[in-house]
Amino acid sequence: MRIWDVDPGYLSRQHLLGEHRELHGIVSIITNHKAGYARHPETLRWAEFGWALQQRHRLLACEMRLRGYQDRTPVTIDRNPGQWPAEYLDPPARQYGLLQRKYAEAGTAGRIPLPTSGQTLWSQHKYSVLARDPVEYKAIGRSLANGHGRFGREYDELARTLVEILRKRPKPGGIRNAVQHMWGYVSGDPSPAARELEQLSSSALLGEIQQRAVQQGVAYLLASTALSELMAWMEA
Repeated sequence: MRIWDVDPGYLSRQHLLGEHRELHGIVSIITNHKAGYARHPETLRWAEFGWALQQRHRLLACEMRLRGYQDRTPVTIDRNPGQWPAEYLDPPARQYGLLQRKYAEAGTAGRIPLPTSGQTLWSQHKYSVLARDPVEYKAIGRSLANGHGRFGREYDELARTLVEILRKRPKPGGIRNAVQHMWGYVSGDPSPAARELEQLSSSALLGEIQQRAVQQGVAYLLASTALSELMAWMEA
């Protein structure tokens, strides 16, 4: 059993659908008090965090939808709202390494390429962080650009910090700011029709961005965690 902590965009089709299935298994064990796998480390890690399981499910469902799959099995447990497990079975940096080995063996990959450096990891998370904390967004960027400070050489710390930042609920204004930055990659022209689209709600505009990014093959957005994870928070 495995519930990953890294963004679902990094998961291959097999791992994405597999985690979705196993998350429902854990929910069933918790809600129905089943004995099977009740003492599994992953079950124990999530047992008191029903709200977090619900939100992880939303993240998986939004990534699935982006790839053309539909989820019709919502998770409705809400224990400890706003709280996530403090412990990891494997730290985030190691999770990327585990996925790398699994993908090499199977010849598969996720939507987002697995990061090969702190700079790559940061570029994939930039708009997700911007939606939550512009101050942290600038601080992480400066640290990586200068090659020193908190994240200059500490890839493991950066990977963990980004996972934990993305567990925070972004405010509507922060989401709007990030989505408007993303819109610039696909807007194409300054016509009245394009400007009218900019007046859409944040969720509708992000939906338009998703569609255009896929149709146009916009590599930077297709390798962004924000492309699906922000939608999960707007639907929460």
